[in-house]
Amino acid sequence: MRVQLLPGTIDEDGRASARQHLLSVVIDDRVAIDAGCLAFSCSAKQREQIRDIVLTHTHLDHIASLPMYIDDLFATLTEPIRVHATREMIDILERDIFNWAIYPRFSELSNSHGKVVEYHAFAAGETINVEHLSIQSIPVNHKVAANGFIIAADDSSIAITGDTAETDEMWLECNSREDLKAVLVECAFPNEMSDLAEASHHLVPQMLATEVQKLRNNARIFVINLKPMYRERVVEQIGSLGLPNVEILEVGRIYDF
Repeated sequence: MRVQLLPGTIDEDGRASARQHLLSVVIDDRVAIDAGCLAFSCSAKQREQIRDIVLTHTHLDHIASLPMYIDDLFATLTEPIRVHATREMIDILERDIFNWAIYPRFSELSNSHGKVVEYHAFAAGETINVEHLSIQSIPVNHKVAANGFIIAADDSSIAITGDTAETDEMWLECNSREDLKAVLVECAFPNEMSDLAEASHHLVPQMLATEVQKLRNNARIFVINLKPMYRERVVEQIGSLGLPNVEILEVGRIYDF
């Protein structure tokens, strides 16, 4: 499995930054987990191949470029973009984004080849097949209904927590997987902002340290979704904890698991 965290922020020189305002993770250049920056940062190959987008939740940093991704491809699509999400997320997208006031309701539109968007609803806890991947959704502890995923292909799997505060079910599922190679876990705020983290249901490094102790196998742990204004501080605090097997996922780098 090839995993890439797409760049979600541009620095002052117009180049991709390590900071993350928006989040999209691409698997094998064919499936996107979230669409925060998919339209802005995907490669030409990824734009040609990605027709399945799986959403953790509908906060803007995870869906911001979804309308533009569909818009860019509208005329050339020979098959629809398939948006995989819970029914609640789909209803939010149709009510608040694809409502003609913010962006066209693509689910009502077609090009010369047919429909351009299809919604595929899954229930929290359900396992779905997307392209060559098996994706198990796992409810996590966020301010809105949200899911993490365990994504499997062939003889390996990875976990992505999505946005979450302290959670147990995700780690229990990770511990049940002998083929688990990596866990991508969020850590949004520095320790001194723990009150905000608690209110918004995110992690800080001290909480992350407690969470990763729940993992009972040797999977690598990668930290994602660091709030861009506090990235350096969060990285510093994680480093000071001396957590074994924990590292920051590099933006743009391709990881093979």
